[in-house]
Amino acid sequence: MAEMELLDSARHAGLRVSTKPDAARHFVQLVAEEFLPAALHYPILFARHPETGDLYPGALMGLVPDENLCLTTNATLAGYRPADLERQGFYVSGENIAIDPTHAALTQMEGDPIFESDGGAAPALRRVQGALRRLHVGLPETEGFIARLLEHKLVEPIDLNFQFDNGESLRLDALYTISLDALHGLPDEAALALFRSGDLQLVYAITGSVRHIPFLGRRRNDRLSGLAR
Repeated sequence: MAEMELLDSARHAGLRVSTKPDAARHFVQLVAEEFLPAALHYPILFARHPETGDLYPGALMGLVPDENLCLTTNATLAGYRPADLERQGFYVSGENIAIDPTHAALTQMEGDPIFESDGGAAPALRRVQGALRRLHVGLPETEGFIARLLEHKLVEPIDLNFQFDNGESLRLDALYTISLDALHGLPDEAALALFRSGDLQLVYAITGSVRHIPFLGRRRNDRLSGLAR
């Protein structure tokens, strides 16, 4: 991993931030605060962290690694852009922001400038700052939400199978969703607690978001058939 550098308006005056790496992100981590806007555009599912095995939520944007099916023809997202994409290449270091100067999102040639000509934060940097704050606050809140789901045994595997016109088949496993059957079988007291905590609204946002899965299948089918980029 490259060495981090503390972001400095003089040293990094010409730095720009690009959305180009979005094209290689097929599953983007979310925090609970993002579920409602993200659910309007993407399926929200759970995956397991490869090192810890812990569940974490994310927006499914593609069906295979390094392929984002949700980009428009100008290679941007038409819908909500998650905080984990906004902060690509940027990290929290104590009270400061650090960058990975080798990250593909950070360039000198394309994208939006990070600093204004007077050294102040440009809109792109303000978006990054907001994303880092959202993640810093949202990650522990999201862990608590997942813990409550698991306590009530509401998480279940979801197997996704696709068959494409060119004969290719694809199966996605190791993904999880929320069981509506288990939810509707909860005792009234537990269901009321989920409602009063705000968890129930998030649960229905997640379960409703699966309606976007067929779109991903159609988009990949079009790409395989040469009908889409």
